Amino acid sequence: MNTQSTTIDPTTMLKPRRKLTGISAILLTLTSDHQIDEESLRNHVARTAEHGLIPAVNMDTGYVHLIDDDWRRRVLDITKETLGGGPFVAGAFVKDNLDSSFNLDEYARQMGMIEEHGGTPVIFQSFGLIEQEGDAIVESYQQIADQCDKFIGFELTKELAPFGSVYDLETYAGMMSIEKCLGAKHSSFRREPEWQRLQLRDANRPDFKVFTGNDFAIDMVQYGSDYLLGLSTFAPDLFAKRDAFWEQGDSAFYELNDLLQYLGFFAFRSPGPGYKHTAAQFLNLRGWCNTNETHPDSPQRPESDIAVLKELGERLGVL
Repeated sequence: MNTQSTTIDPTTMLKPRRKLTGISAILLTLTSDHQIDEESLRNHVARTAEHGLIPAVNMDTGYVHLIDDDWRRRVLDITKETLGGGPFVAGAFVKDNLDSSFNLDEYARQMGMIEEHGGTPVIFQSFGLIEQEGDAIVESYQQIADQCDKFIGFELTKELAPFGSVYDLETYAGMMSIEKCLGAKHSSFRREPEWQRLQLRDANRPDFKVFTGNDFAIDMVQYGSDYLLGLSTFAPDLFAKRDAFWEQGDSAFYELNDLLQYLGFFAFRSPGPGYKHTAAQFLNLRGWCNTNETHPDSPQRPESDIAVLKELGERLGVL
């Protein structure tokens, strides 16, 4: 557990009655023979949008690092058809190695595939991107911006992915200065660096979105973060309800947030990537997908988890 002290007083940062922007990473639902469960996927994309959250496909929750371009494109096809022009975001993932150079051409290709379907790219980090000095990283993001209409950045702790990095504030400020960068998902799983980014944003570019990716602290929205979470795929209806409570100044926000956080702590326990199987188990319990299968190369959870999820679903009032 990280219990480092901080010099930031977060009580001065509270932003009550704020309308939240919620982006929900869509679980890629699978059939019993590990093909795309297209019916469940369509329904979940539609459900998420109907509750006012922006669907995010081909993210970690969608196994973007484990699937090929054919699957990525099929997911984009389904999303475009389902939303009929409605907004969505999608992961632009470049697979490389520790000694790779920054691969602008592959980023451009991945972003082009997303934009031709009407989506906004979320730029996954890669070894070639992060294994540079800060000014070169910022220049790489500028080159990315030159290849697309707009994009969302993404910081990812190495605890979650070896190709991830949490930038120093100077590098982050450089990324924030790029007009086409609408915001950035922050997944350090620590509050203090996210508070620092919020302070930087408030001082320099108020329109920039800091999307919390901290599934262990989903209350970061109180301080000015918006969100791009995997946890919200379990219950986009309840996240929308929680968000409305915050905007209305309703104290019911806190109780619902606590229950959702309880689900988050259970789902994202070690090994963290196992949360995708937990999501499949929970969505299957809710009748929202036909199996509780996870990708064969992604960690599995024990079947005994289902009893715990049933209790959590009952506490949340959805089972």
